Amino acid sequence: MAQLEKTLRQRALDYLAKREYSYAELGYKLKAFAEEDDDVAALLDDFKSRGWLSDARFTEQIVHARKAKFGSAKIANELREKGVADDLVANAVEQLKETELENACEVWRKKFRSAPQSREEWAKQARFLQSRGFGFDVIKKVLNNTHNENNL
Repeated sequence: MAQLEKTLRQRALDYLAKREYSYAELGYKLKAFAEEDDDVAALLDDFKSRGWLSDARFTEQIVHARKAKFGSAKIANELREKGVADDLVANAVEQLKETELENACEVWRKKFRSAPQSREEWAKQARFLQSRGFGFDVIKKVLNNTHNENNL
């Protein structure tokens, strides 16, 4: 068992050396390699107490990496899928809301460059922004501002 636990520990360190993981995500990855008598939770708790594993750091990294391309709804959903606690997700969403309109405008600009000229174009552009996780209130502001000003 000592040899296998070292292997699990090494696997965990190898994963964390590449990028941040949430507690639940790393636990899921390690369970594939664990045997019955291995205590994955104890290993993860040890890593957490040493500061090597942090859901807060993981959340910060995901938000930083995704905010230029996606809205708060999509990022929040990804964080929940990775097992991040609701309070951390709520804080991340609140942080994202501050710059969401600017991010949505930038995403829209890269994709379309010109304001929708018809109802069908407006719907197409709105669906695109919605698929990226932006809320309808933000989508309306982006598309209506571009329609009125033609250049944001």
